[in-house]
Amino acid sequence: METSARAGDATGGSGGAGAATREFDVFARSCPSRPTLEHVTGRWGSLTLGALVDGALRFNELRRRVDGVSEKMLSQTLHALERDGLVHREARPTNPPRVDYSLTPLGRDTADRLLALIGLVESRMPEVLAAQRRYDERTVTADVPPGPRGGR
Repeated sequence: METSARAGDATGGSGGAGAATREFDVFARSCPSRPTLEHVTGRWGSLTLGALVDGALRFNELRRRVDGVSEKMLSQTLHALERDGLVHREARPTNPPRVDYSLTPLGRDTADRLLALIGLVESRMPEVLAAQRRYDERTVTADVPPGPRGGR
C-alpha cells in the first residue's frame, strides 16, 4: 500500500496525527489496518486487552473479568486478537487441559494506550453525563422532531 500523509501535516493528507508519511492509512477503505483497529477498539477487544494487562488469564477468568461478554464473543475476540499478534494463547498439556491468554509485546503496548484512553473517559464521565442530560432535556422538550423535515 502506498504511503499517505496524515491530517494536520503540511502535506494535507487524509488521516489523523502522526508521522508525515506511513505505509498504512486506516482512513482508506482498503487498508488492512482497518480490521485490526476494529478488533482493538471494538466493544470486547479493548476490554479484553485491558483485562490482560496485569498478566495471563484463563478463559473463564477472563470472562469473569470482562463482565457481560458471552462465551462466543470472547472466543471470537480472542481469536481475532491472537491472529493480529496482540494476544498469545498457550495451551498446556495438563489434565484437564489448561489454556492461558496473555499479551504479546505489541498487545501490551496497545493495551497501555487503550488504558490511557479508558482512564480519560472514566475521569471525564461527570462532563459526559452532564452533556447527555442537557441533550436529553433539549430533545425531550423540543416540539419539532429532529431530521430534515424538522428544521434541525
